[in-house]
Amino acid sequence: MATNIRVLYDGKYYIEPLVKSVKWSGDVAKPHRTLQVSLSNTINGEEQAVDIEVGKEIRFYADGAGLFRGIIFEYNVSNRGDATLTAHDENVYLTKNVDTRKFVNMTAQAIVKEIGKAYGIPTGDIAATGYVIPKLILRNMTLWDMIVTALTETRKQNGRKFVPVASNGKLHLREKKDGAVRWMLEDGVNITSASRSRSIEETRTSVKVIGGDDKKPLTATETDAAMVKQYGLMQHLEQAESDLKQSAITQLAKQRLKDLAKVNEEVSVEALGISDVVAGTAVYAFESMTDLVGGFYVNADTHTFQGGTHLMDVTLSKTDDLPKLEYEDDPVKKAEVKKKKKKAAGKTTKSKKTKKPSASDLFIQSISNR
Repeated sequence: MATNIRVLYDGKYYIEPLVKSVKWSGDVAKPHRTLQVSLSNTINGEEQAVDIEVGKEIRFYADGAGLFRGIIFEYNVSNRGDATLTAHDENVYLTKNVDTRKFVNMTAQAIVKEIGKAYGIPTGDIAATGYVIPKLILRNMTLWDMIVTALTETRKQNGRKFVPVASNGKLHLREKKDGAVRWMLEDGVNITSASRSRSIEETRTSVKVIGGDDKKPLTATETDAAMVKQYGLMQHLEQAESDLKQSAITQLAKQRLKDLAKVNEEVSVEALGISDVVAGTAVYAFESMTDLVGGFYVNADTHTFQGGTHLMDVTLSKTDDLPKLEYEDDPVKKAEVKKKKKKAAGKTTKSKKTKKPSASDLFIQSISNR
């Protein structure tokens, strides 16, 4: 059955008669989804059929379902009228603003709301994240990196996973929970090609967390004995915030081991298109040659609509992690403190009683004077 598409430009013009193909894509490493439209924007070969401008809105529908709403960021056209436009949904503005901000005793939920309010990004349902982050000083970061850092700190403490999504022109924050998987990708049914890779390059079988201060250091070490036996000892070292208590440091070590003590698996699948299978969702996949069996998360997707057909390329993995951004507590301030300590140490050395030169020192000095 052919897929029926519609493309609405600037809320006024349906331009699908000009469209040659549409690519609709997303990635868990990015806050926004992207629409790329290839079209023949001319009727007579002499002028453009529709004057397309960057900054205007574009909407995309497939079989009556609204799949995309966003802003055109790029438009290219040749002398033959062949044109391409690229649009992103509203979450793209999280990557287009860079700032330095300080958050004290706030949850990631509160941080997302504050960022949205400060930068005019409409927010919808923002899930309660639970963990109160003592302090975050985020320097020269995009708003997206700030949010990911806050979510990373949250997950390290309570193990809960959250993902920002764009819907109806608003930024939402949803918790990712294990639930029923609705879609199946199967060899001989809807899979057209597949490949699979497994790696322990990023695997860690032990985690050590150091906190406290120089006078009263606090440490916690967690090890997965079974994985050490199978893959060898590979230890991850992490520096915790100085004001965390021993219980929090121990919990951090346990959670980080849970995150890192796993074999990374990635699968690439090309299949007949399913509009609901997008980055962040889960699917079952079965393919005999690659021995692909079980549930996977979609890390990235590209849906292609052309000539009435709908195909998709998806990247699958066993984990559904956002990219992690580790928080480093005010590196500029730390550098200044070190500089002051060095300077103070130099003054202390000068103030000490000068050591009496030895006979060797006097001999070397006399040669230098000559």
